[in-house]
Amino acid sequence: MSRRASFAYRKRVNTPSTCPDQPGAPIGNLAKGLLGAYILLFVVCGIAPYDRAVWFAENLPIVLVVAAVVWVSRLQARRGTPLSGAALILMSALPLMHTIGGHYTFERVPFGFVTELFDFERNHYDRIAHFSVGFYAFGIAELMRTRRLVNTPWILYLFPIFTIFTIAGVYEVFEWQYAISADESAGIAVLGSQGDIWDAQKDILADGLGAFAAMALYRLCPKYRADQA
Repeated sequence: MSRRASFAYRKRVNTPSTCPDQPGAPIGNLAKGLLGAYILLFVVCGIAPYDRAVWFAENLPIVLVVAAVVWVSRLQARRGTPLSGAALILMSALPLMHTIGGHYTFERVPFGFVTELFDFERNHYDRIAHFSVGFYAFGIAELMRTRRLVNTPWILYLFPIFTIFTIAGVYEVFEWQYAISADESAGIAVLGSQGDIWDAQKDILADGLGAFAAMALYRLCPKYRADQA
């Protein structure tokens, strides 16, 4: 990286992240709005779920994820480098989709119109939710950049993708352990394979593809072009 590019990189690191928002966008209000939407959906979907045990198992990790995002967001805001609106919106997709899936169980989410439109043999709502897991790669890259945790662009792009693949694999282990230790019907619902013997591998792939998509979006943000120098 040239001295000029390096200077531009350091200068932009200290600039509050708003890509692709308009200058001066109220990121704090956006974060509060997204958190409020999640809490409202959580309360609504917590009323008479299809299976309370499944609801608990599906929502517990998501509540922890949301708590972690809130903590990191507040920490970054205090440092003067808040997470961008793009990162917040992308990371909100998983909690919202997963909360709906926990209410119905993923196999039973009303998604029939998509299944019929593309003549699928199963409900692919869970695949889309897994794809949204990869969106966290955008936030990870942004955090690494603003905290100056990496100086090499290719590491900045690959580490978030590898992180998502790792988390995806660990989560599949969690599902497996829950499936063999919980009530049979609840275990099957959480596993969500719908008869597909390669479900775990396809879920991990969906997570990874979401990460590639998120990093492609990150690459397109003019704000981060200095990273390519």
